[in-house]
Amino acid sequence: MTYETLSVTADASGIVHLALNRPDKRNALSAQMIADLTAFAAAAAPRRDWRAVILSGAGDVFCAGGDLDWMRAQIAADRATRMSEARKLADMLKALNELPQPLIGAVQGGAYGGGVGLAAVCDTVVAAEDARFGLTETRLGLIPATIGPYVIARMGEGRARRVFFSARLFGAAEARDLGLVARIVATADLAQAAIEEASPYLATAPGAVAAAKRLARQLGQGGTTEAAVEASITALADAWEAPEAAEGIAAFFGKRRPAWDRAPSG
Repeated sequence: MTYETLSVTADASGIVHLALNRPDKRNALSAQMIADLTAFAAAAAPRRDWRAVILSGAGDVFCAGGDLDWMRAQIAADRATRMSEARKLADMLKALNELPQPLIGAVQGGAYGGGVGLAAVCDTVVAAEDARFGLTETRLGLIPATIGPYVIARMGEGRARRVFFSARLFGAAEARDLGLVARIVATADLAQAAIEEASPYLATAPGAVAAAKRLARQLGQGGTTEAAVEASITALADAWEAPEAAEGIAAFFGKRRPAWDRAPSG
């Protein structure tokens, strides 16, 4: 199966290499990429010959977050459309989170907004030493809504509140301290390190791995319950309707500061 915004290859051992493939857009999550990732998860789920999946990003950036053209379209949309688009994003994250195979993230360059969400649904994440992270939504008048259940589940509420609404960027070391990243390596070693994380699963029973992963989700549920996911969908649609989102996205495209930005220049 081919995808417009993804590159998917499987080696003979059963390790699948899934790469976000919009390098010219810094792998931003467009409507098409959201659909492609959802379709990939559906196709991968029954494949017992696919033993582990490595998620990476083509080019210099892992994922810059939500595509701003897609976000801007939601400002002009009606409520039903906003809810539908928020649900598509939530369904994609849920499908990746529930993938039966282990999902290993390999993060280089940057993971911002939705990129942090993608990292949070991975079972483990290896990051390049110079990788940068940030939940940057509030700079645009938005909130980390549909990714929120997974970010909170990964970091815990207390640690997440350090970075969940400040929009500040942080490095790989802090991402590890927050529980988002498990291992930091030199950029040149990232691909090999991800393979090393995936390789132990080649010796495990695929059905047992899937069952153990499912059990881990069940035992750790709280932030990723259906109620929490539903609340996140409504919250994102609400944010898209608010005046701050219209101003923040207009400012981004207008290459100007939004009305609320009082940060010092320089």
